[in-house]
Amino acid sequence: MNTQTTYLGLHLPHPFIAGASPFGHRLESLKRLEDAGCAAVVLHSLFEEQISWVTEGRISGMDPADSTFAPTLAHFPAAVDYPLMPDAYAEHVRLAKRAVAMPVIASMNGTTATPWLKYAPILEDAGADALEVNLYEVVTDLRVAAVSIERRFTKIVEDLKSILRIPVAVKLTPFFTAFGNVAAQLDAAGADGLVLFNRFYQPDIDIRTMTTTPNVQLSKSAELRLRLHWAAILFGHLRPSLAISGGVETPEDGIKSILAGADAVQLVSALLRHGPAHFAAMRVGLERWMAWQEISTLNDVRGRVSLKATADPAAFERGAYIRSLQSWG
Repeated sequence: MNTQTTYLGLHLPHPFIAGASPFGHRLESLKRLEDAGCAAVVLHSLFEEQISWVTEGRISGMDPADSTFAPTLAHFPAAVDYPLMPDAYAEHVRLAKRAVAMPVIASMNGTTATPWLKYAPILEDAGADALEVNLYEVVTDLRVAAVSIERRFTKIVEDLKSILRIPVAVKLTPFFTAFGNVAAQLDAAGADGLVLFNRFYQPDIDIRTMTTTPNVQLSKSAELRLRLHWAAILFGHLRPSLAISGGVETPEDGIKSILAGADAVQLVSALLRHGPAHFAAMRVGLERWMAWQEISTLNDVRGRVSLKATADPAAFERGAYIRSLQSWG
C-alpha cells in the first residue's frame, strides 16, 4: 500500500511529521528523528520578541534598560534562556538542511505585523523548505474587537506571501467566534497550509504563594476531537493543506486525522513520551489498518469522515449535539 502524502507542496513518504519541539534544538536530535522514519520536521519557534530584541533593542515595544518596564519584562525569558537567538537560528536551519534529507520547516511565533516578519526571508535563504507561523495570542484588552485580530492575522499572511517563495503554514488557536470564516480569510490571503491547533497553555495558581505558576502538560488523545472536528468541517472547502497538531498519541489517532481530512499529522507529546522510535509504530499501525481495510492509497480515504458530502453541515452539527446530550444515561 502507498502511504505517501503531500503537505505544503512537499512530497512525503507518510503523513507523520515532527511538530515544533525541543527535538528541533540540536542537529543530533534531528538526525535521530530522520533515522527513526520522521517524514519532515518543524523546528522549534523563533519568537517575535527575540527578533525585536536583537533588531530594535526592545521587547514588545519596551526598552529592557528602562526600569519602568522591569515588572512587565520580568515575565519574559532572558536571552540566555532561548535555545537559539535569531542569527544562530538561521545558521541552525542552514546546518539542518545539510545534516538531514527530510524537509525542514522553520517556525516563527508572533502576533503583530512589525519588522519581525522581515526575518522570514533570512530563513528562506538559509534553506528552509517551508515556514510555519504560529499566531498565538491571548487578547486581554477588553476593547479589542475580534475583527481587528482577524484582519491583523490576515495581513501578516499577506505580507509573508508577498516576500517569500517557500510555502507558508499558519498555526492557529481555535478560539475565534467563527473559525471557519477565519480559515477562509487566511486561504484568500495566500496561506498554503493550516495547522489545527496550537495549544492554549494556562498557568496554574499556587495557593501557598498566591501566585501563578507555569503548567505545561503533554497532550493526550482526548484533545484530538476538537482538531478532528474542524478538519472535517474544512476539508474540501479550502485550498490550503491541513495538518493536525495536538492529541495524536496512537496510530488510531493518526488514522482518524486522515479520515477527517488531514494531509499531515504532527507529533510532539508522543515523541517526548516515547522517543523518535514512535514514528515506526505510527507508520506500521497505519499500514496494517490500510491492509485490513484493503486501501491502496491515503487519497482513497482522506476526508472519508469529513462533512464535505453532507447536504446541510449546520443541521448535522446541531443534530449531533442534541443526539449526544440525549444519549447520556
